[in-house]
Amino acid sequence: MNPQSPIGIFDSGIGGLTVAHAISKAMPNETLVYFGDTAHMPYGDKSKESIRYYAEQITNYLLKNENCKCIVIACNTASAAAYEYLRDAFKNSIPVINVIDPIIEEVIADDQIKRVGIIATKTTIASGIYQEKLTRRKASLEFTALATPLLAPMIEEGFYNDKISHEIIYSYLAQPELQNIDALILGCTHYPLIKEEISAYYQNKVRVIDSTSIVAKKVKMILANEGLLNDHRTANDKYYVSDYTDSFEKTTAVFFGSKIHLELKNIWLAK
Repeated sequence: MNPQSPIGIFDSGIGGLTVAHAISKAMPNETLVYFGDTAHMPYGDKSKESIRYYAEQITNYLLKNENCKCIVIACNTASAAAYEYLRDAFKNSIPVINVIDPIIEEVIADDQIKRVGIIATKTTIASGIYQEKLTRRKASLEFTALATPLLAPMIEEGFYNDKISHEIIYSYLAQPELQNIDALILGCTHYPLIKEEISAYYQNKVRVIDSTSIVAKKVKMILANEGLLNDHRTANDKYYVSDYTDSFEKTTAVFFGSKIHLELKNIWLAK
């Protein structure tokens, strides 16, 4: 590993491009290698064992074939199911960063937050990962959680900042679980795209917390501590998917903020 090595980022699909974009903005000198496991998406209906297998194979590819200097798990489901496994498997090798712990650290550090709401996919809410970590780290904090399964597919279909998204978002936020809160955790990497709509519902009186800039800040801090920050760009970013369709390519502009080229890279068939 050296500072010129790229940052490896993976997700079950292309939603993690929101995290990749934030990392790119925070560290413009860094090279990124993104892997979206579109052949196996969504991870939400897979067993924990399967997710761990996919995550380990992707991580091995990013390390051995792309020489990445750290791994960012840009997916809440994979973070919940595979982070500890990857952290232990690659201990003393490379830093592994997930999208959940940086949010937890952000919430517990804010003494203005007494009651926090959590919205995420059914799988992430059912895992109890946010609830367990908040309880363990700050027992005095009150929290409520609500599964919002329509939001991710709504965003993938391009419905945000319009009448349709407004109605769906507001119907979720009006639920009793999300009333009288000081902050709301966006527990899905798709949700930053509707952050402004959510803030508008609460009239900007509730702190809306998403993983993008928080994770980017965490990655930058870890690389700095490890002496691995790059001071000049030496290569172009790469964006891989394990299954390719034109719709994936078109949707990249939604998640990354600008259109990028996806390259098919099925690491399982390549063996």
